[in-house]
Amino acid sequence: MKYFLAIIGGGPAGYTAAEKASKAGKDVVLFEQSALGGTCLNVGCIPTKSLLYGAKQYFNATHAQKYGVTAENVAFDFSAMQKRKTIVVRKLVAGIKQRLNNEHCTVVNGVAYPRPLPEGKGEGFIISCNEAEYEAENLMICTGSTNFVPPIPGIKDNPAIWDSTDALAAAELPKSIIIVGGGVIGMEFATLYHELGVPVTVIEAMPTILPNLDPEVVQILLEKYKKAGINILTSTKVEKIEGNEVSVSSPSLQGGDGGRLAAERILVSVGRRANLLGLEALNDIELERGAIKIDEFCKTNLPNVYACGDVTGKIMLAHVASRQAEVAVGRMLKEIPLQRIAYNAIPSVVYTNPEIASVGITEAQAESMSIPVEVKKLPMTFSGRFMAENEGETGLCKMIVDAKNHSVLGVHCIGNPCSEFISAASFAVRNGYTVPEFRQVVFPHPTVSEILHEIL
Repeated sequence: MKYFLAIIGGGPAGYTAAEKASKAGKDVVLFEQSALGGTCLNVGCIPTKSLLYGAKQYFNATHAQKYGVTAENVAFDFSAMQKRKTIVVRKLVAGIKQRLNNEHCTVVNGVAYPRPLPEGKGEGFIISCNEAEYEAENLMICTGSTNFVPPIPGIKDNPAIWDSTDALAAAELPKSIIIVGGGVIGMEFATLYHELGVPVTVIEAMPTILPNLDPEVVQILLEKYKKAGINILTSTKVEKIEGNEVSVSSPSLQGGDGGRLAAERILVSVGRRANLLGLEALNDIELERGAIKIDEFCKTNLPNVYACGDVTGKIMLAHVASRQAEVAVGRMLKEIPLQRIAYNAIPSVVYTNPEIASVGITEAQAESMSIPVEVKKLPMTFSGRFMAENEGETGLCKMIVDAKNHSVLGVHCIGNPCSEFISAASFAVRNGYTVPEFRQVVFPHPTVSEILHEIL
């Protein structure tokens, strides 16, 4: 049997593509070497958020007096949190299996190795998996990414070292932890451990944590976390690791020189890299900064070969992967009009406490692009709902507006639950709303989302 589409990788890009193509009546084969759902569902977004929500419940209970509530003998059971996390993941994986369970979609569990059809046999691909071969007209690579291991002496074969997968699988909380990397993954784990009472030190080589986000928004989180007792060292380089001790050079330490820090566990979370394993036979595929280069429709330089998700190195977010898959399959199916991805309007969220949510460009990015902008900003306390539910918090909402045509270019917020309304700002950026046009949008009252109207 010759399939219309072969997909390697069953993460958000892979299963979205499989569902869309099979619903269109096309025969699809999807290869996944582990579990459907990919990194996000199994060892990333979902398990992390499950644990973070449990930690937030405990944290809120221990601080309930702010709302006139007295809670005595508050405790948590980490093993129960882990059990609940596992149940959530299993249910969602089963849901994906059910969605793909139709006569047009074949799911194969195993490592897949694609290669072009022999010369003279036409365009198409042979995919070898589990000693069987499958032929397909189109190939989509959704092999995701892997944790990047920096070349720091002492990391390899060190039992004190964790990556994010190890941390999520741990049966017990560490007594203390050092987190190498103050990006999104590092700061979310810092939040989790801090709220469960674990002493946390974050080491970041850049001058600030979350360096890709709006600096003013990040500064609010940084000051709060430092005040709460999280030890955050920026502009700090890890020189080596010996057992559970980390040698660093840092201006933040006494004397501005070096020092040694120790903790029971050391979590290394310095980013992820495209996973190209198994693609060796596609040796002519074009790469860019270690990832597969794609065009606006997720096509590679090879005929009938597409790539979606983290392996493209574009924006390593699950919702980006899903959207890329929709666009790529739409291109294969010759859907009219052909849609493109609006990378300028991709919302992102950091699930710290408080949350950070953003879409579009920052002030600094506008300046680097020579775009004159007007910056509108308000404390989140201008929202009545925010005041009612976030005692002692101020938060911030910033809007970046083109000074010439008054279109909304970016929105950046810190404050709970900004993750739930950043999509409204994404619509505005995606569709090029001007400030007068966005003012016509009616937000329900009382909601925190009203801050988007107040700021206008």
